[in-house]
Amino acid sequence: MEKLKGNIKHFGIGPLHPMSGFESQHQCLEWLDKQEKGSVIYVSFGSTTSLTNDQIQELAKGLDESGVKFIWVLRKADSNDVFVEENGGKLKEPQLPKGYEERDWAPQIEILAHKSVGGFMSHCGWNSCIESLSMGVPIVAWPMHSDQPRNAVLVSEVLKVGVVVRDWARRSELVMSNSIENAVKRVMVSMEGMEMKERAIKLGEAISGSVVDGGASCLERDAFIAYINS
Repeated sequence: MEKLKGNIKHFGIGPLHPMSGFESQHQCLEWLDKQEKGSVIYVSFGSTTSLTNDQIQELAKGLDESGVKFIWVLRKADSNDVFVEENGGKLKEPQLPKGYEERDWAPQIEILAHKSVGGFMSHCGWNSCIESLSMGVPIVAWPMHSDQPRNAVLVSEVLKVGVVVRDWARRSELVMSNSIENAVKRVMVSMEGMEMKERAIKLGEAISGSVVDGGASCLERDAFIAYINS
């Protein structure tokens, strides 16, 4: 392949996920239909992150004590992570407090697009950030690795559409329930959170406008296609 010389072209394309027209019939959406607008926080840390049982307990306690309704996606851990038993290599179920339920899948984009969802506690993977902000949902940022700390800074300090659960310098420490509770309340039930939601909604509207015909992302896509065909 010939090495490009001089300026390298960049094309700002996205988001690539659907923005409307969802058809999922998942039972969590039926539950969301019964909740007040913006009253629920969605909690999910993606497919490559596992929490220790101690951290699961603290997170459960923090969510409960915040008084905010929530949907929490807690997957069965992969075979090479913290829930694998030393004897036999079998998966051990996450130890949720009594009264919690576990489900094996949730339609993330449809959940974020639902009117009852007012916040997203996320590991801040790029896809999750884009999905959340395109739906106008502010983020409770809990970065774990890779690009996530930088994405969390973008969300909390640059765009000001979220808060960080814990300082990245303290990433090896157990996050206690009171820190989790405070972060959830800041986004979901405070004046500061209302301002974040307003900014997130405006950002979501801008993102939606960029993907329609004549929008910035649409024009970038057409320019990219023309470039690779030239």
